Amino acid sequence: MSHISDRLEALGIVVPQQPAQPAGVYVPAAVSRGAVYTAGQLPFVNGTLPMTGKVGAEVGEQDAHTLARTAAINALAAVEEAIGSLDRVTRVVKVVGFVASDPAFFGQPAVLNGASQLLGEVFGDAGVHARSAVGVAVLPLNSPIEVELIVEFE
Repeated sequence: MSHISDRLEALGIVVPQQPAQPAGVYVPAAVSRGAVYTAGQLPFVNGTLPMTGKVGAEVGEQDAHTLARTAAINALAAVEEAIGSLDRVTRVVKVVGFVASDPAFFGQPAVLNGASQLLGEVFGDAGVHARSAVGVAVLPLNSPIEVELIVEFE
């Protein structure tokens, strides 16, 4: 087992064997000059979205926090497929998170902490990153959350 695999197992985190199939004409992740850029990843669990709708209306903030964590795990699957092993990740550079938000909901940063905390748990200091947390009107498949990663690797 690898260092990151050991950490994932200790944390009880299972990264899917392969990322979700794209819903359009794109790839789950692209590699360029020592970095992996993931496409936006939804919080699929076994091929389905556990919840749909707007955060602050049909989806509560704590549930959205959990969904952001799940979307980040799915983004790690795209990274792993692109470079072969999460042990090659040297730094998480940036997280971009989109939150399908009810107009009265302003807690996007707290929701995206689900993704950020996961990356810190998995990568330690190398998981500390810059981040954008953006509220949007709607996301693909009526997902409440979408997460993208940019990671450096060797």
